[in-house]
Amino acid sequence: MDDNNIKKILLEEDYVTEGQIKKAEEFALENKAPFIDYLFNKGIITKNILGQALAEHFGVPFIDLAKEKIDEEVLIMIPEMVARAKGAIAFSRNEQGVKVGLLNPGDLEFKNLLEKKFGQKVFPFFMAKSDHEEALARYKASLKVEFENILKGLQDKTKSQEERDETLVEMVDMLLNYGQQNKASDIHIEPYAKKLMVRFRIDGVMHDVLDIPKELSEYILSRIKIMSKMRTDEHRSAQDGKLRFVRENEEEMIDVRVSVVPVTQGENIVMRLLSAQSRQFDLVGLGFMDHDLEKVKRAIKNPHGMILVTGPTGSGKTTTLYAVLKIINKREVHISTIEDPVEYDIEGVSQIQVNPKTNLTFANGLRAIVRQDPDIIMVGEIRDEETAGIAVNSSLTGHLVLSTLHTNDAATALPRLLDMGIEPFLVSSTVNLVIAQRLVRKICEKCRLSHTPNDEEEEIIKRNLCLKEVCLKKGHKDIKKIRLYQGRGCQVCGNTGYSGRIGIFEVLEMTDNIKDLVVKRASSNEINKQAGLNNMTTMMEDGLEKVFSGLTTLEEVLRVTKE
Repeated sequence: MDDNNIKKILLEEDYVTEGQIKKAEEFALENKAPFIDYLFNKGIITKNILGQALAEHFGVPFIDLAKEKIDEEVLIMIPEMVARAKGAIAFSRNEQGVKVGLLNPGDLEFKNLLEKKFGQKVFPFFMAKSDHEEALARYKASLKVEFENILKGLQDKTKSQEERDETLVEMVDMLLNYGQQNKASDIHIEPYAKKLMVRFRIDGVMHDVLDIPKELSEYILSRIKIMSKMRTDEHRSAQDGKLRFVRENEEEMIDVRVSVVPVTQGENIVMRLLSAQSRQFDLVGLGFMDHDLEKVKRAIKNPHGMILVTGPTGSGKTTTLYAVLKIINKREVHISTIEDPVEYDIEGVSQIQVNPKTNLTFANGLRAIVRQDPDIIMVGEIRDEETAGIAVNSSLTGHLVLSTLHTNDAATALPRLLDMGIEPFLVSSTVNLVIAQRLVRKICEKCRLSHTPNDEEEEIIKRNLCLKEVCLKKGHKDIKKIRLYQGRGCQVCGNTGYSGRIGIFEVLEMTDNIKDLVVKRASSNEINKQAGLNNMTTMMEDGLEKVFSGLTTLEEVLRVTKE
């Protein structure tokens, strides 16, 4: 089912208009993203409506697998390799036959093959691709069961040393695969007095996953160090490395950034999983609302100047820069980056890795980049006066410079540059745009429920003046009638009520009155006040807009904005 067929079906059945399809195609071309993402993001259709439309085309019912309780005995009637290759999930069975979700219900040959194998009639259903991917994860035994089997293999004294080494390799691969399947951004292996604790960071929150006997720590550590090209005999200093692994039964290559640091009970390992596929983000997918998106698009059309992204560590600053690079990465321009570390390889972009051992710092790398005839420069982070000075001068000499800063909000970035010794007139004439951001967890779409504020939420809104003010600004005069959302918890989200993350932003444009304030060395409070008069949406306002839209919860927005 290619894009043209999907467009044809949606138009014929009046699910969308010609104009909406045209806008979706423009979005796909501009953001190098699937056209269907535009329809989802704008709320024109939902995944379930799309599924029902395609199911009607095939002449079969649609099945929302996320709401089905799939019996493991029924699931394994179709082996995992076949389920993956043929896009099939067996989800229910009775005397009449077996119900099977299919990505291509028109494949009669495969349907007949299943009927011969089962010795029963097969009832085909159309399922969404995302539901198929989530159902495939159910084939996996739990990590604890798998680990216990591996542990038994290690304790089997009849096995040779070579066989035991292979089992250890299997253990590390299992951790990486399991982490990727559970959408973990980081895998932590932390040493304690009598055990190793494996923890996953999923959607920004840490989860305890597994305890490993302490006696295996040396073997696991050595294996990870070898894979990451680190020194295995070094135990007293921090080491950084990188490894790659291929997802089980798939072709996707996952880059893993590895950090090993000595602690009192041994060495602490943190592995960050960097899937190139998972980073095919566009600005809409990251959470930019229309009014802020327009500001960003205006800024990136400027051939020179600076775009700064600010926020604390782990707030998605680099992801936003990569999304911007994805839009402006065209054959007619030369883009160079200096990063620490280079997280994702981008085709057509010259990427430099900071290396203090060879004196390749941000400042030295930036000096070298300027001599490489670039049109656009991305600096991973402005950390010191020297880097700030070179970045500003580069933007003055006809380059578009993208970079990040560690500040709490957009307005504070401007006085921060002044503190770094940059002259006010240079800041006002080079900075085009400042984006401040945080990440909030998204409510799971499969189990989202709406409700009016409970007593605690009502009290929070009344007590928080900023929150109350924004609610009034949005037209919510009666707090009791505000519509809030939360996830009930289901199999898809691991009973957390959340699945994935989205950004909340404030985008500060350098208008003439803001430039005047910078030249006068005004405080961040004065700049913020003027930005508000210029109709800048604050992070709190953007967050609440996403709360009222059912994307996240009030608690999440308050947690990350520290209000």
